[in-house]
Amino acid sequence: MSEPLKYEQIGKYPVERYLGSGATSEVYLCSDPFAKRSVAVKLVSAELFNDPERGKLYRKLFVTEASLAGKLQHPHICQIYDAVADESMHYIVMEYVDGGTLERYCLPENLLPIERIVEMVFKCTRALEFAHKMGITHRDIKPANILYAGDTDVKITDFGAALIATGESTQVSAIGSPAYMSPQQVKEHPLDHRTDIYSMGVVMYHLLTGRLPFQASNNFSLIYQITNVEPSMPSSFRPEIPQAVDHIVRKAMAKDLEQRYAEWEEFSLDLAAVTRGEPTVAREQQFADSDKFETLRGLDFFEHFSDAEIWEVAHMSSWRSAKAGEALMKEGEAGDNFCILAEGQVKVTKKNKLLNVLHAGESFGEMAYLHKDHHVRGADVTVMADAKIISVPTAKLEEASDTCRHKFDRAFMALLVERLTMANIRLSGV
Repeated sequence: MSEPLKYEQIGKYPVERYLGSGATSEVYLCSDPFAKRSVAVKLVSAELFNDPERGKLYRKLFVTEASLAGKLQHPHICQIYDAVADESMHYIVMEYVDGGTLERYCLPENLLPIERIVEMVFKCTRALEFAHKMGITHRDIKPANILYAGDTDVKITDFGAALIATGESTQVSAIGSPAYMSPQQVKEHPLDHRTDIYSMGVVMYHLLTGRLPFQASNNFSLIYQITNVEPSMPSSFRPEIPQAVDHIVRKAMAKDLEQRYAEWEEFSLDLAAVTRGEPTVAREQQFADSDKFETLRGLDFFEHFSDAEIWEVAHMSSWRSAKAGEALMKEGEAGDNFCILAEGQVKVTKKNKLLNVLHAGESFGEMAYLHKDHHVRGADVTVMADAKIISVPTAKLEEASDTCRHKFDRAFMALLVERLTMANIRLSGV
């Protein structure tokens, strides 16, 4: 029989059930009656702020996290919706993710397939690069602060320990989780995003092997190892781990800043390369999410799309390979999708007359979206050179965010103007 709830309501949020607690807070599943969604409410005891030794630190952690409400909007960062501090209660209202944390996947008996780990870490690196571009260094990256959202989807949470470049107050030190701290962090040196890169390397090591890279009986021994000892390669504990993955972990965890990944993008690209080209990594899908993201990011069509919008496209689209000679669209057929060419070459013909040859980054079939009442193909589209085709159902795009649809409209307009210009040049004989 479950214990009665300590609170029936926290502020304007009715409490549904208790979720768990940490060193400084309790977390409750609540309902947001106005937004009509479930939320996680992290309640911090007001007494902690009056603690003579640690009160200032606890207040700083709360204020830092609360200051990010509504700012870190990324598909792989747990959103902070609201923050309230009054005489009786201090709490933060967050996106509710029901999959728990990645801690359980660090147990030796519960390890995930290597390709799924690589995908999860890739998504974390993209989220942390987004935070870095906003001037935020997390400083407490660990499995307990990464929520599992299903399949390979994850969300970074708990930015209370973050360094914020635009902050005016002095940043507190000596916070974080020792097992995941970089050598620079345990030495209390000035920090930047590269400390998070190191911590992400440790998380990857833990997920791959089911053990931490350094085994120590006390913090003094742990700090010595972090600063002086090279850990064993992940493959020494799990032989099926590819050499390329070993290399990524080793580079992310390099003690010397000059040897570590200098930027998140470099880390991300190496992870994406593993899913694309490492034959010893079995894939659960033909196109991994990391492959989709990096492909989309590299196409001119998506030049003005944000990371969040790129992820929207990756999730709403279907991808496939097509061989030379394959017919992709036929004149007169009904069409409820449009396509973007990721690789290869296709030709557009009408009554056997060549209208256009399209290359990577160009769209076709977009009239199914642009012409709301007319969904009949106006030409044939045939593959000329082996291609990778991205297909977007018009119904899914209509359900996408306003900003994502606006970016598509802008990209289509640019392509149409370019095609009309080229047609006029051909007609004029210039």
